[in-house]
Amino acid sequence: MTETGPRKFSTPLRTPVEPLPRFETPLVPRNSISGRALVAVVAIMTFLASLTTGAAVLVSKAAGEWQSDIAREVTIQVVPVPGRDVDANVDKAISVARGSAGIIEVRPYSKEESAKLLEPWLGSGLSLNELPVPRLIVLKIAAGATPDLAQLKHSLADQVPGAMLDDHRGWIDRMRAMAGTAVGAGICVLILMFIATMLSVTFATRGAMATNKSVIEVLHLVGAKNGFIARHFQNHFLILGLQGGAIGGGAAIVLFALAGVISRWFAGTAGADQTSVLFGSFSIGLAGYAAVLGQVVLIALVTALTSRHTVNNTLEMID
Repeated sequence: MTETGPRKFSTPLRTPVEPLPRFETPLVPRNSISGRALVAVVAIMTFLASLTTGAAVLVSKAAGEWQSDIAREVTIQVVPVPGRDVDANVDKAISVARGSAGIIEVRPYSKEESAKLLEPWLGSGLSLNELPVPRLIVLKIAAGATPDLAQLKHSLADQVPGAMLDDHRGWIDRMRAMAGTAVGAGICVLILMFIATMLSVTFATRGAMATNKSVIEVLHLVGAKNGFIARHFQNHFLILGLQGGAIGGGAAIVLFALAGVISRWFAGTAGADQTSVLFGSFSIGLAGYAAVLGQVVLIALVTALTSRHTVNNTLEMID
């Protein structure tokens, strides 16, 4: 009987299995059609909001300049009185005005200059000799001075027949009211644009959630919390909001810069002079550009927070 030794079993070595490749895809597609459409909507809203802000800044600056100029000037009107020499009355009114404290400059308008002021309404070439066209005297007030206009008005009434003092308070009140109305209207327009942007983001977020419904359900099954899902949507829409805001805000900044350059090019022409009277230098300044940049950031934050709020509300309803 032959002895046989123990059998030796040899097991083949296993080749190590390589891990499957991981495909990390974002929860919300970045280059979807809805995403590009939302960028366009945000860009348009930011552009319009920036234009509104710039217009409000221009009106506010122009109104401030108007009020500053008018507040430092008062006007004396010398109406021709039968039996009195109007030139003598003008000279008397000038002497009374120069004797008033706080008045640094007295400029009388000649008869021709006074008649020329009426040309925009009456046209040129008209003979105004037979009309009682009042003569104007412009008084400039020193900076920081508060002349006694009531005393000046009383002195003119006593010494110069037909002389009337106008301190332009009515114009200043109207300009202040106009500027306040323009700024208030601009704020209302901005609020409406922000509401429209929020509604657009809400619909876009719900559409993205509907498109990725299966992925969201799987994440719920594996224990993902609502905050995790909402954070992905928030980051995605924050990027979209920054892209759209940068496009719209950048276009508005370029437009205002070009408007300022063009206004300087045409300075001295009649149209440019009229425009400068209404809108000043047509430059929104550093404060205006800072406001536009602030709006870009604000719209991006509103876009992100609106998306997060929409996702949280939708997931709570599903739960």
